[in-house]
Amino acid sequence: MASAGLRLLPSGTIVANSAPTSAILVQKTSSSSRQLTQFNGFKGTSDFCAACALPKSSSAVAVPNGFQGVRASAEDKACIGRRELLSAATGLSLGGIVGGALITGEAKAEAELADWERIPLPVEKGVVLLDLAFVPDEPDHGFLLGTRQTLLETKDGGKTWIPRSIPTGPDEEFNYRLNSVSFLGKEGWISGKPAILLHTTNGGESWERVPLSPRLPGNPVIVKATGENSAEMVTDEGAIYVTSNSGRNWRAAVEETLSATLNRGSSSQISGASYYTGTLGSINRSSDGTYVGVSSRGNFYVTWEPGQRNWQPHNRTSARRIQNMGFRADGGLWLVVRGGGLFFSKGTGIGEDEGEDPDFEEAKITSRGFGILDVGYRTKDEAWATGGSGTLLRSLDGGKSWVRDKAADNIGANLYSVKFIDEKKGFVIGNDGVLLRYLG
Repeated sequence: MASAGLRLLPSGTIVANSAPTSAILVQKTSSSSRQLTQFNGFKGTSDFCAACALPKSSSAVAVPNGFQGVRASAEDKACIGRRELLSAATGLSLGGIVGGALITGEAKAEAELADWERIPLPVEKGVVLLDLAFVPDEPDHGFLLGTRQTLLETKDGGKTWIPRSIPTGPDEEFNYRLNSVSFLGKEGWISGKPAILLHTTNGGESWERVPLSPRLPGNPVIVKATGENSAEMVTDEGAIYVTSNSGRNWRAAVEETLSATLNRGSSSQISGASYYTGTLGSINRSSDGTYVGVSSRGNFYVTWEPGQRNWQPHNRTSARRIQNMGFRADGGLWLVVRGGGLFFSKGTGIGEDEGEDPDFEEAKITSRGFGILDVGYRTKDEAWATGGSGTLLRSLDGGKSWVRDKAADNIGANLYSVKFIDEKKGFVIGNDGVLLRYLG
């Protein structure tokens, strides 16, 4: 029997999903632009990195997109250069006692990280970790996600982790990349690629599949729990949907995909926006619901604030391509470019005057030529930056100056993301199952 399905229509339209097991996007005829509902299928990202033309895989030594910031995918960011590839490929073996596990080798300095400890994980080599979140009602209870359908659970604040499985269909042969997790109270959501959405109302004791249409514009990159039975979901093609009834029906928060916005005449002054057919390489969300996204090629970025009809495009501030962007503790933007440059917006970074690009100032940071991949704030003044080949830096003045934690140089992995749950609980995640826990 054909399913009535789920109708996802432009902003302001709410419709019901009468079929709990499937969801179908309908087409809306329009000759002027490609509306969200006009997509007959999603376009996946390329099998190759545009920056270096190397085949992408979950185990590749690549600079991934970061989470919420969870990023769009671990493989979709530009690959690091030859120097980073050689350094990561020949990384020293671990040494000393780290996270309770006995290990030997030359990298004993890793056990001497003053502020962090490495946590051993029950994952295969090559797994890229992508996001983690804790249950607010149970502060020591959390979940960690990654490629190869990795889902781990902790009940001791992140000191130990055990594998969990996700609900899949009997005939499914996908190997899902779980890339975003969010909790509010005991209600939580997980999204991944190929398009998958999971929902729990009991703190993760059990998870249920929320049906998503194969016509969904893009793959879910970020899912955010926003209230009781409510969530917000963003795809790599710029579609933003919100639900207030546990995903039974959704409302589009923007009127068109990012491609449609950029290919109109109003975006002609944005470098790389003409005839744009790419996806967002990374997306980050602020606490007030504002988004910043970087094009997969890194040649411009876009922002969106609640209430806006479409994404707002901006030219990049440097000749070097953008690697990632996110929000500072004071509400402004940070921006990292390929080669290790770090910039901070002078204002909010969103653009105080419509049509004008915000100004950015470059920070003093020594990255040894390795790319900076993410920035996370523990407090308003203390920030940490992570990057390729074990790059780990700290700032105590809000990002004006940085000091490298040299002990982390011996970690033979790229550190993709740093995330603080609160001032006492923080984590750094990377490829090959690398997880660092903040000791403080």
